[in-house]
Amino acid sequence: MTRHLALAAAVLAAAGAWAAAPGGEDEKAGYAVGYRIGQGLKRDGLPLDPAAAAAGLRDALEGKPPQVSGEEMGASLQVLQQRMAQRRAQAAEDNAAAGKAFQEAFASKAGVTRLDNGLAWRVIKEGKGPTPGPQDTVVVHYRGRLVDGTEFDSSFRRGEPATFRLDQVIPGWQEALQRMPAGSEWEVVIPPELAYGARGAGNVIGPNATLVFDIQLLEVKGR
Repeated sequence: MTRHLALAAAVLAAAGAWAAAPGGEDEKAGYAVGYRIGQGLKRDGLPLDPAAAAAGLRDALEGKPPQVSGEEMGASLQVLQQRMAQRRAQAAEDNAAAGKAFQEAFASKAGVTRLDNGLAWRVIKEGKGPTPGPQDTVVVHYRGRLVDGTEFDSSFRRGEPATFRLDQVIPGWQEALQRMPAGSEWEVVIPPELAYGARGAGNVIGPNATLVFDIQLLEVKGR
């Protein structure tokens, strides 16, 4: 969040200078920078006035003196950071509670196996191939979603399976796949401690998020 504040204070909203779609390469690049920063600010839930942000950027780029004092800007940014820290803490608490409830409900279903560390799975199809070791390269199709059903990643949507070394993915994946024979299809629930923890990941996976994956282990390379 601090990174987004710094970028916003330095760069956000040259788009305020024109309302039409960007045409030249410089305009497109400027728009892309502003859009990406805007995505980050929206994800963080920053309560910013777009017009005020645009005015601040424009003044900075044109070398104009700020319309408020440095002390006022510093104080405002500090308050904003505190508010965002509170929001993130609340999101972490809410995600943890929702995740725990989902984990318990999933574990109560017939055919579900759950380990002491919270990792749980349901076998949809049992394969007959080899199981991968911790440093093996695997080929998988998968779909990842949050406990509310929001999909955040999918090799099915991309139209091709993913290939990676098992020691390059989150701990929950490493542990689950080392138990899967090639040819298997599992539904896997991964608690935050075995996923991205309190830091979250990307624009969708928040702090303390429980993740749900549909995984097809297609191949263990070289086996």
